[in-house]
Amino acid sequence: MGAHRTMIRVLMLLSWATSIGGSAVECTTVTELISFCATFISNGSPDPYPGTPCCEAVTNLYMMTHSTDNRRSLCGCLMGLVTANNSNSTAIATLPGFCGVPLGFTIGPDTDCNLYVYLLCLE
Repeated sequence: MGAHRTMIRVLMLLSWATSIGGSAVECTTVTELISFCATFISNGSPDPYPGTPCCEAVTNLYMMTHSTDNRRSLCGCLMGLVTANNSNSTAIATLPGFCGVPLGFTIGPDTDCNLYVYLLCLE
């Protein structure tokens, strides 16, 4: 029940943050959403499977990609998490695939978030 309340609070925060428009994604929001995947990240991929709360959080990350600033910020925040959790970077990188959520860029230490945003704008 506590995780459900936390998810609702995160969703309300996310809804508020995206409604004010123009502001980039905050890394604290990304970190809080990714925290729903802590068990998966700690134990590595592919076992255990990320689970519903984690995949809902990854889906919420995808919902943040509605503007260039948000995509660049989200990418940068995720790359920061990969760097900070180097031993678990593979698990973080596989989250979108396991959850079936295409973020449109590869999560990895060599990802250039500026290049990703530039290429996305050309499409």
